[in-house]
Amino acid sequence: MINQQKGFTLIELLIVMAILALLAGLVGPTLWNKLAGAKRDVTATQIKNIESSLDSYRLDMGKFPKELNELLTDSTGKSAWDGPYMKKIPKDPWENDYQYVSPGQHNKDYDLYSMGTDGQEGGEEDDKDITNWE
Repeated sequence: MINQQKGFTLIELLIVMAILALLAGLVGPTLWNKLAGAKRDVTATQIKNIESSLDSYRLDMGKFPKELNELLTDSTGKSAWDGPYMKKIPKDPWENDYQYVSPGQHNKDYDLYSMGTDGQEGGEEDDKDITNWE
């Protein structure tokens, strides 16, 4: 009677792990770059949605709000307020608040922007701010 054991040898397992590590090294950076690009696209879309709500507020109230929270609750007491204009103010994909300044400083009625991946104003490439004026 011949004793045959079924299974993998240590060498076979190490070869498979090396192949998987190689694939992860090749595919991983590409996927990471796609994820960063998707977050920037989501941010631009959210900014456009907030802009639509700001425009609706202005049509009702005759001016833009001083703060984004005015899109959620009436702080003026005026009967023209027909909100809430948004269910909630979203955070950007990096869990930071959107920055809003009214009147705007970039030839707009208001500035609305995300500070990007680093959470700080300015920056370049992935850290670049995503704005409503560029």
